[in-house]
Amino acid sequence: MKLGVSTYSLYRALQSGEMDILGVIDWVADQGVEHVEIVPLGFPLESQPELADSIREKAQSRELDISNYAIGANFLTDSEEAYAQEIARVKKEVDTAARLGVKRMRHDVARSQDNSIGHFNRELERMAAACREIADYAAQYDIVTSVENHGFFVQASDRVQALIHAVNRSNFRTTLDIGNFLCADEDPVAAVKNNLPYASMVHIKDFYRRPSYLNPGEGWFRSTSGSYLRGAIVGHGDVDIREVLRTVKQSGYDGYLSLEFEGMEECKNGTKIGLANIRRIWNEV
Repeated sequence: MKLGVSTYSLYRALQSGEMDILGVIDWVADQGVEHVEIVPLGFPLESQPELADSIREKAQSRELDISNYAIGANFLTDSEEAYAQEIARVKKEVDTAARLGVKRMRHDVARSQDNSIGHFNRELERMAAACREIADYAAQYDIVTSVENHGFFVQASDRVQALIHAVNRSNFRTTLDIGNFLCADEDPVAAVKNNLPYASMVHIKDFYRRPSYLNPGEGWFRSTSGSYLRGAIVGHGDVDIREVLRTVKQSGYDGYLSLEFEGMEECKNGTKIGLANIRRIWNEV
């Protein structure tokens, strides 16, 4: 197992100007982890190729792997022209991933106002065709592309698997986020067991969860069925982190674990506490 941090965890520090991305990499390295995951929020790389070089060089100088490059995408477009443009844009992001030196890249697939299974089934081949074309393009760089279980439309474990099987490429897998299954009202332990064989890497995230009839107020969002969710420090929330990590460990998975913090607490402190909890629980299970 290789523990690391997604730069998304420090997004508020990036957004406020407290840190730039190179400072974030230094901070992550100072936590004694083995990798950093690059999520280009607050520092777009497509228009700054020289920054990708600086990130790669900074990570190398701090002896950090760059584990993954994670970007947004949406192939449910209003026209064939927009569909082709989105595929072309993501291919350019694959070039950026190669420039970073990564061998894993997560791109989103779709978002929709209609999250029904009927709509998903109707759009499955359109989504799969885009992912297939991008995976084939990424193969020249020996990059594994992946879909993450988020965004509601492709979030439940069986929908993720359906897309993986429809794409049918050995270099298309899933970035498995243990917490995001709650957004689709799916038990994280069961969902992790379902999708772990398909994981290119694993995100460790925690949420607080409250029932739909108990509105906790500001700072919460709602799951597919209306439950209230809020980001938590890993180990403080309602995801059964201990059983999830036991499942991951007992499976023999020895790849990257990437902490994602999106709670209301100060981001550096929230990330530090989460890392300590992951280390402690991993050693105990």
